[in-house]
Amino acid sequence: MEVIRIDKNQKIIILFYEEHKRPTDIAKELKVSKPYITKVIQKDERYIKEKEYRSNLSKENHKVCKRNYINKRRQKEKLEYQAMIIQINKDNEYLSTKKEISDLAFVKWNRDMFRYDKNSSNLILRKGFKFAFDVPKRVSNVVNANSIKSKRIYV
Repeated sequence: MEVIRIDKNQKIIILFYEEHKRPTDIAKELKVSKPYITKVIQKDERYIKEKEYRSNLSKENHKVCKRNYINKRRQKEKLEYQAMIIQINKDNEYLSTKKEISDLAFVKWNRDMFRYDKNSSNLILRKGFKFAFDVPKRVSNVVNANSIKSKRIYV
């Protein structure tokens, strides 16, 4: 039984053209320099076809990744939009009721209009706002003003 020995150049060609490994990986595996790998594979007549094949494969992979990224982003935006619509519907339902809104609930909705008075623990209407007559000027006995800060941004 005869053992067939493959020299380094043949091994490089097999790894590159048949197993489709990258020159960097081949260089690490065979412990040779990357320029040497490149020189050997460029001498082969299949080099141009292999290069085109790998380029097309890379383009296809890029398209797939881009499509996945766009779909994930659209899905996220859709979920955010649905959450916003739900919140708007809740707000509309709350505001369209015929009962009066409490002063504390009004402050929660319009937190930027009020400042916290540390001496009396009241929320006091800031100066410079134009407001209707039924807007509370002071909301008493608010122990922790941070507990009613709104997490929503109103434009």
